[in-house]
Amino acid sequence: MRRALRQRAERRQLMTAEPYVLGELRRLRARVPQLTGALAASVDGLVLAQDTGDVEPEGVAALTAAALGVAVRLSDATGRGGFRELLVRGEHGYVATYAAGGTAVLTLLAEPRVNVGRLHLEGRRSGARIAELVDGALERPETAP
Repeated sequence: MRRALRQRAERRQLMTAEPYVLGELRRLRARVPQLTGALAASVDGLVLAQDTGDVEPEGVAALTAAALGVAVRLSDATGRGGFRELLVRGEHGYVATYAAGGTAVLTLLAEPRVNVGRLHLEGRRSGARIAELVDGALERPETAP
């Protein structure tokens, strides 16, 4: 019961960062025009902010959480250290997921013609910025409703 209450309070705190995270997602999309969507989520699949167009954000966040679980286990099992990023290349483009601190992830959807080096550079920078925003929200004391 206490764990559930703590998780609920933590989620409310995370949501206070939403406008700032959304601003970061929009700036990222402006810097990388080949992005077709951007989503920040908690590691357990809660959407924190999204700019995904016609892609269903809750589904992408849930799938990201599942893929993250596998990526973390694979990284650990092979001795590669903590999760940093995951890249999937499909026929119609890329899905890239970047660590954004210990409690959040950034998932980007990109056209097939994106410069992957630029995608990584900007994704890593935005992941670090989102980590700062999310960690800041978690550090602020929660105010009573």
